[in-house]
Amino acid sequence: MEIPSSSTAALTDALLQEMAAGSGVKRYPANAVLINEGDRADTLFILVSGRVKVYAASDAGKEIVLNTLGTGETFGELSFDGEPRSASVMTLEPTSCVLVSGARLREFVATHPDFALYLIHKLIGRVRALTGSVKALALDDVYTRVVRLLDDLSSPDGDHRTVPDRLTQQDIADRVGSSREMVSRIFKELTTGGYVETQGGRIRILKTPPAAW
Repeated sequence: MEIPSSSTAALTDALLQEMAAGSGVKRYPANAVLINEGDRADTLFILVSGRVKVYAASDAGKEIVLNTLGTGETFGELSFDGEPRSASVMTLEPTSCVLVSGARLREFVATHPDFALYLIHKLIGRVRALTGSVKALALDDVYTRVVRLLDDLSSPDGDHRTVPDRLTQQDIADRVGSSREMVSRIFKELTTGGYVETQGGRIRILKTPPAAW
C-alpha cells in the first residue's frame, strides 16, 4: 500500500518518502501501544499523522515520558543494532504510521549515505535531549523542572505564551519525573500568584514565573 497522496506532504524529508515507498500505512486509535520496552521487533515507524509519546515504566507502573513526537518524525531507530527495544511508544491521539522493516532500513542506510547522516543527526539530537533530561532530574527540583517544561512547550500568544497541547497535571508529572500531587501544589501556587491559568484545557503563561519558589 502506498502512502496516500494527501498525507505525503507531511513527510517533508525526501529520503523518508523514498524509503517508505511501497510500504503500508497503518492506523491506530488513541492510547494504542505501538512498541513495548523489551520487544525484539526491528520495525521503523514514520509518523504520517497524529502524535505519540515515548516512555519508560517501572514494574510498579510508574512512568516517565522521554519524548513526544509528531507528524513527519520517526521512531524505532534504536532497533538497528538488533538489541531489545529500550522504551515503549503509545499514541496520544488517532495516529497513522508507515512501517518500514528492519531489513529495508539496513539496506537503505547502506545504499544512501545521506540517509545515514540524517539518522546520525536524529540520534545525536535525541541523545542530547536525554542528557539534558537526566541532568535536570539529578540537579533540579520539581518546581524548576515544571517551569522549564512549560517554557519549552509553550509558544508566543499575544502578550502571553500558550502550551498548544492539552496537558493534564498527570501528563506533566510523567514528563518531569514527579508525582501528580507535587505538580498540583506547584500549579496552585503559580495560579494564585497570577503566573499561569488554564483555559479550555490549555495552559497559558501570563508572566514569567520566578526562578525558584
